[in-house]
Amino acid sequence: MAHIALVTLVVDDYDDALRFYTEALGFRLVEDEPRPDGSRWVVVRPGERQGGVGLLLARAKDDAQRARVGDQTGGRVGFFLHTDDFAGDHARMHAAGVTFLEEPRHEPYGSVAVFQDLYGNRWDLLQPAG
Repeated sequence: MAHIALVTLVVDDYDDALRFYTEALGFRLVEDEPRPDGSRWVVVRPGERQGGVGLLLARAKDDAQRARVGDQTGGRVGFFLHTDDFAGDHARMHAAGVTFLEEPRHEPYGSVAVFQDLYGNRWDLLQPAG
């Protein structure tokens, strides 16, 4: 069966992005391989499971790509980080300096709060109901 393995996230700097995603969000580094053209193949994944969708952190190569850093979804929430410990993850992320754009709220579909990554991309931290 087919599945989405990676989603590209355009970043300004590999190391800044790696620090944010691994330290502030708790993702794990899966790959960091240099390429002949001077770029790197950098993949991070949330949690400790081996499966799930990963982020390919791709450094912007030109002005058009640099213009998209932080605005890959036109200001909408474009990424959804599910958790089974909303309160704990929210507190840990907040203590790590993650910027939340709203207070946690409880909706019929679960507990949620919008946050932004270091570039301004919007994410939902979400613990689904049930």
